[in-house]
Amino acid sequence: MPRSPLPSLNTSGSPAQEPLILLVPGLDGSGPHHWQRRWAEELDNAQVVELGTWDNPHRNTWINRLNLAVHRAGRPVVIVAHSLGCILTAWWSKFEQPSWSAPVIGAMLVAPPEVDFFPRDERVTGFSPTPADALPFPSLLIASRNDPWMGFETSKSLARRWGSTFVDAGNGGHINADSGLGSWEDGKRLLAQLVNGKVPAPGSPLPAHADWAEGLEYRA
Repeated sequence: MPRSPLPSLNTSGSPAQEPLILLVPGLDGSGPHHWQRRWAEELDNAQVVELGTWDNPHRNTWINRLNLAVHRAGRPVVIVAHSLGCILTAWWSKFEQPSWSAPVIGAMLVAPPEVDFFPRDERVTGFSPTPADALPFPSLLIASRNDPWMGFETSKSLARRWGSTFVDAGNGGHINADSGLGSWEDGKRLLAQLVNGKVPAPGSPLPAHADWAEGLEYRA
């Protein structure tokens, strides 16, 4: 299958340097039918961060491996995280304290799980407490109304704490392979907007409408 490019991001007026898309799975990794693995095959400049110990995650080990992947990129990075990978991204940001929008220029945080109170799987409790710090880069938090891993209102609250633009994904379950998304074309459109710098920075006013979300909704 031919790989498809995403538009490049130009932040300085100089020739744009295409960012590396780092795909960060969660608990048990992302299987071959998961949209993350499909994106790794279909998109130019996209790769999965192999965190290892997928069935028994260790927070600090995962932070170190994500940090290594970010700094080995040698160019701007966009993180696309799913489930526990979202909590990992927040912990990486808290521990590493990167500069504003460097080296990570944005993040897509899809279906974060509850790790603090009554988690669905006890293996995620090592990532509690959920960091409450605002992320130092523009981000989207995409949540489903019927995700069994985190309540919808809790997801909206987490987006406010992280300074993320919240995207309502409807009734999409855990937004994984079981959700029947295939290559998740709506997600690719959201990623393109993030790469092009069209996602508001934390604290910035939202545009008056959500046409860029291609039928998805975002909320303050």
